[in-house]
Amino acid sequence: MAMIFLGGSRDIFELPIPAVERIGAIVSAEHGVLIGDAPGADAEMQGLLAGYTYEHVGVFHAGPQPRNNLGDWAAYCIPPPHGAKGFAVHVGKDREMARRADFGLMVWDGASPGTCLNVLRLAVIGSPCVIYDTLRGRVATVHHIPDWRAMVHHAGPGVRRDVEARMTADERLALKG
Repeated sequence: MAMIFLGGSRDIFELPIPAVERIGAIVSAEHGVLIGDAPGADAEMQGLLAGYTYEHVGVFHAGPQPRNNLGDWAAYCIPPPHGAKGFAVHVGKDREMARRADFGLMVWDGASPGTCLNVLRLAVIGSPCVIYDTLRGRVATVHHIPDWRAMVHHAGPGVRRDVEARMTADERLALKG
């Protein structure tokens, strides 16, 4: 069973039809799903999976309980580092989902640095990721770091700065390699 990391931007509250269809194909193929607990794309994808009464789902969260677990699936707590605030609270769970994934599927608003970094994490380990870029109405597959660079190039300098500000030393090193 392949493991698929599903995720996306917190500002997305309606999934593009091709993403809905792709998730339907994941369910039909009975792949495992790794998903976060955030509002937005994560919750929308969870709602879709719950509608299928799909069982092969693991919800990753950083708090004591998932913010969203719409199918009452197995929940995996990845506690944040002591004193973490803001996005840093959730980065550990994102890294863990990327580490476990064979593939990714992200719905990106063209601006979310967290979603962009999740695609990078998958590219670093060679796990292909399909990205539905809702801002530009594009679909692309990122296989490796050069593909990720092309994706980020279209995002604009503000997004690139936000992504760079959130990168770990290891992620920066991977970009130089």
